[in-house]
Amino acid sequence: MNGLGLLVLLTVPGLAHSTQNACGWTCGLRPMLSDSTPDDNGLTRILGGASAKPGAWPWIVSIQHPRIQGLGHWCGGSLINAEWVLTAAHCFDKFKKTGVLNVVIGATQLTPPGPEAQVRKIKRLLRHENYKRSDISNDIALLELDAPVDCSPYIQLACVADPTITVSELQNCWMAGWGTTTEGNEDLSDDLQEAKVQLIDVQLCNSSRWYSGEIHTHNLCAGYPEGNNDTCQGDSGGPLMCQDLNADSWWVVGVTSWGRGCARAKLPGVYTSTQLFYDWILAQMGLNPFGNAS
Repeated sequence: MNGLGLLVLLTVPGLAHSTQNACGWTCGLRPMLSDSTPDDNGLTRILGGASAKPGAWPWIVSIQHPRIQGLGHWCGGSLINAEWVLTAAHCFDKFKKTGVLNVVIGATQLTPPGPEAQVRKIKRLLRHENYKRSDISNDIALLELDAPVDCSPYIQLACVADPTITVSELQNCWMAGWGTTTEGNEDLSDDLQEAKVQLIDVQLCNSSRWYSGEIHTHNLCAGYPEGNNDTCQGDSGGPLMCQDLNADSWWVVGVTSWGRGCARAKLPGVYTSTQLFYDWILAQMGLNPFGNAS
């Protein structure tokens, strides 16, 4: 990492700073990989794609319900603080009682998750106060864990894109999750899947031959015009991640929200922009808004 990248990581207000005793001062690093770029040249897909290497995305978590048959996996999320996970609000439309849910951190394979994984319960669920199930607007939520996570090479904090980042200029973007690998299939993936995607202009994504006005101003679209690479059922709440232009670190720029089908042409995945909710995230965690951070 060059000096500029290090400076950026050390001055992101609030998120990384508040966890220094448990997880250090930095975020967005992938210590298990010597090369910060996955090595499949973007040809894998979450739908039928290859598995991610152990520790490839060390901030991704699996939110699980013990009554779900099989893997128990329900939604994904991102560890942004030793005690906080960023995810999607719609993941909890059916589960109001979060005390029975498990949050598995540090796993790549879910059965078994391996000795490097840690499991926490949910102390609090904070869904955005303006979230609407009818149009999936403001689809973002935070989970406060019942105990801090101990960071390791397999468990790291995600960097949340703040207002200073020009997200549209980020080129190397990836998504990951344990969701289904074919549309209409209920079987989830036991191994974490990853795929390279492109950020798609929101105006194009919202045009008449695409989503025809269903995209909100706080959404991002990512995938390819022809389809192929996309998230699917079970990937909700997980991260859309882009590499910093000047460093080996990564930003979580989006939270997987919804899409029409999976990997269909001109119907890419729709994500909640983390940048546009940055102050909300800080406020829920009891931290200063971005403009007032020291």
